[in-house]
Amino acid sequence: MKILFRNIHLYLSLVAGLIIAVVCFTGAVLVFEKELEQGLHPERYYVTPPAGAQRLSLEQLVAAAKAKAGPKAKVAGVKVYADPTRTVEVSLAGGPGGPGSKEGGREGSLRGGEDGPRREGRAEQRGERGSRSEGQGAKGGPGEKGGKGGGGEGGRGPQYFVNPYTGAVVGPYVYRDSFFFTMMALHRGMVGGPAGKLVVGVSTLLFLFIIATGLVLWWPASNKILKQRLSVKWDASFKRLNHDLHIVLGFYSALFLFVFAFTGLAWSFEWFNNGIFAVTGSDPKGPEAPKSELLASGRQLSFDQAYRVAQQQEPGALSYAISLPKDSAEAVRVLTTTADAAYEGATDELYLDQYSGRPLGQLAFKDRNLGQRVRRTFKPVHTGAIFGTPSKVVALVVCLLGVTFPITGVIMWLNRLKKEKKKQRKLSYATR
Repeated sequence: MKILFRNIHLYLSLVAGLIIAVVCFTGAVLVFEKELEQGLHPERYYVTPPAGAQRLSLEQLVAAAKAKAGPKAKVAGVKVYADPTRTVEVSLAGGPGGPGSKEGGREGSLRGGEDGPRREGRAEQRGERGSRSEGQGAKGGPGEKGGKGGGGEGGRGPQYFVNPYTGAVVGPYVYRDSFFFTMMALHRGMVGGPAGKLVVGVSTLLFLFIIATGLVLWWPASNKILKQRLSVKWDASFKRLNHDLHIVLGFYSALFLFVFAFTGLAWSFEWFNNGIFAVTGSDPKGPEAPKSELLASGRQLSFDQAYRVAQQQEPGALSYAISLPKDSAEAVRVLTTTADAAYEGATDELYLDQYSGRPLGQLAFKDRNLGQRVRRTFKPVHTGAIFGTPSKVVALVVCLLGVTFPITGVIMWLNRLKKEKKKQRKLSYATR
């Protein structure tokens, strides 16, 4: 039976090994994306509050961002942090230079990060949409329908980072032009369009079988072998060391790799996401968002007014991401991250009438249906962010190990081929 599992493990690894190595490497790079971005570009995210200085109004900060962006710029949202050292993030609709630019629409199609309302993910901006959540376009990314002009994240464009005390503006920041966009596109296979995304998805499925068969092959027949398979013999020959690196480290990382691969399927297959809601018996859309009541004046709510109401409704939140409505009937949406949130993406959503500022309703994360809550945990689990820095470190190490397993596995296979060829030659000599 082990021969069968060995063959399955081998041939699936040969088929998907290179893709798995690339996905693991890019995944390792993306684990600390937020920390690296903030560390490499602190001027975007942090300021030193002047002694006794008062914060400028949000309207003044938005005006400063629009002045730098150009006369055609259309603001889609702002994100304000409770931390006095953080900048205010202003997100524009469309691409650089104004709304409707294709670059800005495409740029938003992959993003589901943490640095502004544009990057909160389409699911949180428009209400949960099941499989299209967490920042993906309607069908994926670049080159796909959901990734073209205006398709991704509502056509959101570049970001500007504004000093809340001086009004100084840093930007624009266009995610599509960044190194991490390239890593994300490689990680999800979207550099190859729908075909690339499918290849990564299928390889991820195969990876689950590779891990499962690897555990079967690892299972020891005796306690003596068990001890050998739980520790690496660092002073052994290269052949033995390579064997241990594959077998021993593969065992310790198997569970984590399985979880990362399993959750990764949510970005590859619509049927997988549909299955989450089917198994949990939940509605992917959730409750309908309340609508605004048009007033005779038709005067819309300002960012400052929305911010004040949000602070009254959700005092003590770590951040407030305010999104403007896209038509005359929608409500202003405010995403808040509370201090006791299970993880960064576990946001509450507040709806405000866009004319009167009256609170229309609230959807706390805990009040979302089971399917939505489960689906929302996939991203922090997949990226290792679920328990903060410790789980991120684990994710980084495991992903780097994942890069090595196709290499050490191929070396083991080549060594086995050499051994079999030697046996064949000995048999041929013996029969002469």
